Amino acid sequence: MPDTLDISAVASALSTIPNTLHALLQKVSIPLSGVVLSTRTRFILSGAALAIVLKFLIGSKSTTKRYISDLDKVGKRVEVGVAGVKTREGNDGAEYDVIIIGGALRFSRTPAGFGRLLFNPKHVHGLRTEPQAAASDKQNFWPRAKMLGGCMAQYGAFGDFDQWAAYMNDDSWAWKNISQYFRKFESYQPHPSYPLVDATARGRSGPVTIGYFNTITEASKTFVHACVGVGIKLTHDFNGKDGTMGVGRVMTYVDKWYKRVSAESAYLTPEVLERKNLTVGIHATATRILFDTTSGSRPRAVGVEFGSQEGGQTWKAYAKKEVVVSGGAVHSPHILMLSGLGPTEHLKSQGIKPVLDLPGVGQRLVDHPVIDLYFKDRLNASPKFLRPQSLNEVRQALGAVIQYYVLGLGGPLAMNVFRRMCCFRTLGRPGLVPGNGVPDKLVDSTSAADSPDLEIFSTPFAYKEHGQVSFDVHTFALHVYLLRYANEPRFCSFETPNPWIQPSVNPNYITTPEDLTKLVRGVKLCLRIAQTEPLASRLDPTFTRADLDHERHLNSDVELEALIRERVETVYHPASTCRMAPLAEGGVVDSSLRVYGVDGLRVCDASVFPWIVSGHTAGACFAIAEKLADVIKAEFKSA
Repeated sequence: MPDTLDISAVASALSTIPNTLHALLQKVSIPLSGVVLSTRTRFILSGAALAIVLKFLIGSKSTTKRYISDLDKVGKRVEVGVAGVKTREGNDGAEYDVIIIGGALRFSRTPAGFGRLLFNPKHVHGLRTEPQAAASDKQNFWPRAKMLGGCMAQYGAFGDFDQWAAYMNDDSWAWKNISQYFRKFESYQPHPSYPLVDATARGRSGPVTIGYFNTITEASKTFVHACVGVGIKLTHDFNGKDGTMGVGRVMTYVDKWYKRVSAESAYLTPEVLERKNLTVGIHATATRILFDTTSGSRPRAVGVEFGSQEGGQTWKAYAKKEVVVSGGAVHSPHILMLSGLGPTEHLKSQGIKPVLDLPGVGQRLVDHPVIDLYFKDRLNASPKFLRPQSLNEVRQALGAVIQYYVLGLGGPLAMNVFRRMCCFRTLGRPGLVPGNGVPDKLVDSTSAADSPDLEIFSTPFAYKEHGQVSFDVHTFALHVYLLRYANEPRFCSFETPNPWIQPSVNPNYITTPEDLTKLVRGVKLCLRIAQTEPLASRLDPTFTRADLDHERHLNSDVELEALIRERVETVYHPASTCRMAPLAEGGVVDSSLRVYGVDGLRVCDASVFPWIVSGHTAGACFAIAEKLADVIKAEFKSA
């Protein structure tokens, strides 16, 4: 927190008062484009917005100064000769014990503000998939953040981790053992409205806040009751002793001040950033891992090369002990391949000298494909003012901003959109989904008999194109996604050795009949829930406009399949591209997350999942990072 008010900052704010409201509302994903404001209204609303700005200047604490953007203080410059040839490659850069290659920093901690980031190239890599052969050859938007984050604290089925353990013949990955690392990162905050949550099963002193501090709407509550009405049991804790399946309010990574919690905010606290033995460089992109291929029988990772812009200066930093890659399921395999680890023939075709043939790098890409369904809100009570289209909605939006930022009362901006959800298993439950029961010989891709295959969640309003397109009427939405794929080839690769060009991704959505059939069943169940009380009374089935789904229950299975092909999208959970698996089965890392055949190199993120979890990926990433930290400390201590 600044000790004194920066007068120059105040002057700057005053000089831009006509634009203050627009900028502030855009910060929390509330655009004003298309809304005409009178001079008087702009003055009143901008004055209120300026009060909020002044509160930020006086009452907020910035830790940006503890991050290092001057990369000369992070690594050693790579000198380049007149012909563009690097003239110094010796081991003379800055040296650290361990280097972690991971996401960058700075994101909106406002739960409802995440949408503004998705199409901002400053914060997000705006990837597009390869044409999806089974989904009308669409090239889906696939945003990958340049930062650290997470949304919902739903960790997946216990059987997921038991399956990992059995596959790797390493019991440390079994739920009975790895669950300690979920508790280690958790700081569960009990809520008086949820007394039946078993607090003894939750961690209480970890760095990551989990609980029920996000805002929920009445519509989301009726969704839960409707799910119970169709036969889905109520659960008090998706991560509790009764397992993942059921319907209820999901815990979120939102703290008691209604701020979103991320790996950055939880672990890189001001106290941690003050440590003399920690350097956090930002605005840097890793371009390759450096290897020593001459000193031993195996290549050894000894450092990393990085830059801040294409064609610009690059730097090197060296690791005395290890390099840990944590770039996520898209960029971890990308940096490995750019560095010479991957399928040899493909590396050679791109002009990259292979360091080691690892055919599994970039293979087995998996995601959770989601289908959105849209309904008219009969009560006109949705928070559609978060994308205002009238003067009254602008006033409502500013009221929400004041409620959140000035009064500290949460409100609409404390919604993280996904609030209520259910996980369930359609296999073996012929009465749950309308129709003719479960098709014969439908492949069970779940991890265990009590693991779910589908998840449904509700949102307080409908949207398209990842929030870029909103509706002109009040809406409510249901969303269903497939938790576990049937096996089909999928990949993350690259078509150029230029590290600044994003890799190619192909999640190969709904190419197997089993996946498509399961999603059809999920859509049918969503439609049944929408027609079940008390949710049915909040929706308007007479509003039969073509872009809404009130008559979708009249469609045949073939028509629903066409709908799924048209609407399938990512729910932002890619995984398994640097898979923890036996080397002979395309594995990239062993059960200690060491890259096969290379010393001093590990991968730690969702890319190592042998199979994607039947939940949300952030929690499992926190847990495997805590587990790896213990492994590395033990190894260093015994060395």
